[in-house]
Amino acid sequence: MAKIHGLPGEWARVKGVVTGLWPLFAWIFASGFFLAMMMFGETLAAVGAMAFVITSALGLWTFRQGLRRVESFFKGAKGEERVAAILQDLPDEYEVFHDYVAGGDHVDHVVLAPSGLYVLETKFWNGKVTVEDGCVLVDGKLPSRSPVAQVQRETQELKQKLKEMGWSGYIAPVLTFASDTFEPGRAELHDVSILNAAELKAWFASRVSILTRMELDRISKLMES
Repeated sequence: MAKIHGLPGEWARVKGVVTGLWPLFAWIFASGFFLAMMMFGETLAAVGAMAFVITSALGLWTFRQGLRRVESFFKGAKGEERVAAILQDLPDEYEVFHDYVAGGDHVDHVVLAPSGLYVLETKFWNGKVTVEDGCVLVDGKLPSRSPVAQVQRETQELKQKLKEMGWSGYIAPVLTFASDTFEPGRAELHDVSILNAAELKAWFASRVSILTRMELDRISKLMES
């Protein structure tokens, strides 16, 4: 069983609550301000009443949108937990870091293995995922942001962080789908390995060992620090 660091999905849930519900607090503040206006003279009362109605309607809409964002982030956290359960069953010489902070990003999973260091970005998408014309598509459409570019950025940030601590080596970017909706199962795109979660254990097992025990221990200590 792999050695585990951190909790999967923790940052996704925190970010989901913060980004999804902050408009609610803004609406409560604005509503209180406009209600106060209604107590000071007819003119202010009329303006305050109109503004209160408008902000209430806007607040209800933003609250519904916020709940959808919260649901989306929580779904992503559930996907991270599914992948974490698979990574936990990797051999003893593996180490897995969940929600690892590198630069300005929280990396879903970093796997330290005899075959190297890997950055894993997890997606939990329902639609059919394919690679067409050099792009990852969901049900034939481009997602709102490229997951390939995302995992490449996270990989570079981790590489820079470890370089500053004294280790320079290749780090492999991996995009994995917790919902196993990636139609080919496995693929390579712009140096990024794309896998269904169900393929992870077999894929890692097929990799050639290149790091010694001493090197693994050194990288692990750097990661923990």
